[in-house]
Amino acid sequence: VQLVESGGGLVQAGGSLRLSCAASGSTFSISPMGWFRQAPGKQRDLIARITVGGGTTYYADSVKGRFAISRDNAKNTMYLQMNSLKLEDTAVYYCNALRNWGTPSWHWGQGTQVTVSA
Repeated sequence: VQLVESGGGLVQAGGSLRLSCAASGSTFSISPMGWFRQAPGKQRDLIARITVGGGTTYYADSVKGRFAISRDNAKNTMYLQMNSLKLEDTAVYYCNALRNWGTPSWHWGQGTQVTVSA
């Protein structure tokens, strides 16, 4: 499976971005998925998760209430709507399938850079 993240960019604090994650292959629609992010010098953290059908989502406290994860299984695509962006949201954002609701299970894509400026 190949993952391609897109939609990142430079945005002012308080602004919004919508990230996309396109997956090749047929296993996307049967896989729980998640968004991760990695800031410079820090570990890669899981910040949002979604079940196969999209009915259950989970968010890290740092993004809860500001970010929304969704998916379209017919398009093999997952999204992350990011609102009220903060400087500390600056990071490279990655998507991946989740094993055991938390462990990334596919090869990583290249990620998409999100930079929030003051």
